[in-house]
Amino acid sequence: MSDESPVDAFKSLLAGASRAIAHDPEVEVSWTADAPSAAGNNFRVTMPGRGLSTDNAMLARGTADSFALKLRHHNEALHARHAPADPLARACFDAVERVRYEALGANDYAGIRSNLDASTAARMASDPIARAASASDVPLQTALALMLREHLTGQPVPPSAQGGVDMLRSWIEEKAGSDFAGLSDQIDNQRAFQSLTLDMLRHLELTNPDQPQEPTDDFDDQEGEDETEDDQTGDDSGEEQLPTEMTSEATEGDEEGDSDAQREAGEELDDAQDGDDGDEGMLPVRANRPWTDIPDSFDYKVYTEQFDEIVGAAELCDEEELTRLRAYLDAQLKGLQGVVTKLANRLQRRLMAQQSRSWDFDQEEGLLDAARLARVIVSPGSSLSYKVERDIEFKDTVVTLLLDNSGSMRGRPISIAAISADVLARTLERCGVKTEILGFTTRAWKGGQSREAWLANGKPGNPGRLNDLRHILYKKADEPWRRARKNLGLMMREGLLKENIDGEALLWAHSRLLARPEDRRILMVISDGAPVDDSTLSVNSAGYLEAHLRKVIEWIESKSPVQLVAIGIGHDVTRYYRRAVTIMDAEQLGGTIIEQLADLFEEE
Repeated sequence: MSDESPVDAFKSLLAGASRAIAHDPEVEVSWTADAPSAAGNNFRVTMPGRGLSTDNAMLARGTADSFALKLRHHNEALHARHAPADPLARACFDAVERVRYEALGANDYAGIRSNLDASTAARMASDPIARAASASDVPLQTALALMLREHLTGQPVPPSAQGGVDMLRSWIEEKAGSDFAGLSDQIDNQRAFQSLTLDMLRHLELTNPDQPQEPTDDFDDQEGEDETEDDQTGDDSGEEQLPTEMTSEATEGDEEGDSDAQREAGEELDDAQDGDDGDEGMLPVRANRPWTDIPDSFDYKVYTEQFDEIVGAAELCDEEELTRLRAYLDAQLKGLQGVVTKLANRLQRRLMAQQSRSWDFDQEEGLLDAARLARVIVSPGSSLSYKVERDIEFKDTVVTLLLDNSGSMRGRPISIAAISADVLARTLERCGVKTEILGFTTRAWKGGQSREAWLANGKPGNPGRLNDLRHILYKKADEPWRRARKNLGLMMREGLLKENIDGEALLWAHSRLLARPEDRRILMVISDGAPVDDSTLSVNSAGYLEAHLRKVIEWIESKSPVQLVAIGIGHDVTRYYRRAVTIMDAEQLGGTIIEQLADLFEEE
């Protein structure tokens, strides 16, 4: 009798189907308890459960089918080369491309169509479009993608997103409805399809009509040849397939699939290092520089910094209350702590294995190898009876956990974030890795003293960020875990969690890392949504804080020695960060943190 379980058999069949769809015999499928992700031809699909219910099985198949279709029909280098710079336009560009390669499979195979329908319905149920109360709440990229999917495949909009799409349908059809037919005609030609997509984005007034949509190469005569070359490039090199919407991995900037912009950014980084390092050669690119020393293109300003604060957790409440809050946190998560601790022990074993001693045997000189004493006796003239300890390259490392302390994290998400950070800091300290734990929020709702000062000065136009920042130090990198343990209980305090301005918090945490002497610096951001501050957004352009966050992330990822990774709780952060993963259940957070850090430590 076979020992293979139904879930194992299902995974084997799923992998076989994915290989056939992708035309890649090297595709591998594995289960994950976290959000689905793909890195090249390695697919990680959410486990459907022991019962293998029909809905869960179709969801798993739909996820794997989408990954396989992307591997077969999508060229990431071509996509990145011509993607628009505007954040909203880029999000629409990415979403429309996903519709294209999924439609190619849905139109050819009824089974793939059913699987993708299940996957899309599940994704829309957790998308902001399902909760939209007005047209301004509807993500344009989601509505546009669903309408185009409807046109390319004939599949209706999922019920959970129908209301949101209806709010924007007439406007989209008026502006870009005529573009859908052209896109349908070029669905199998990525280059031509993306050219028409850029036209559509201009019709929607998302990109500047004065800027060219494409390079000057004339693909009218050569589009077949070019497309063939592009497809071969995408198929032959799995490392170039960077997931756009669901990914927890990202390739390094020196791989072949990187865009021209990324290569230029790398060259600028090299220039900056050459210019700033001097004779030392080991100084960080932007060490000890203030966050305001950033490119002018950020186009971001602060009305006043007078009321901002960087404060230690112990300064926000007395010792007795901090002790009570920590006890409450321990009691609330008593059951979960054991699970997270097991995961942390697994990380510790992996890190200690990298740091353990290893030997090269059969050497002509070194220490006498006791295991080969018999050889010395039998053959005294043998010179290969020595061993030499191998040099272990384990970089001195510091890890910063930047926790979103916004109001939307209230309840179980912030509790699990706190205990996960606590266990992780303890684990890394045992492994000789320093850990810093930071939090970010605002001092008040609706602007605080900054807004009052703005009102008193006559409400000048375009004031920029208009709230009082509160950046919290829960644990400094050089502080022992035992001294900072109580501080994490502060997150349980009623009234602490308010607004979140992610861009400036990211720059603050990044600047602290650059001032550190360690060779490797890792910044992990844990958040449950995009930056939100009602006071700032009510008096500035739409998407002001989000655009700033995107530029900060791009700047760090392209020009900084800091390794940046993000975990989104119930929110798709993969559209912001190159290396990110989204989890739909806060209880997955501990395991996801461990996996992400383990992957980073194992990289060369």
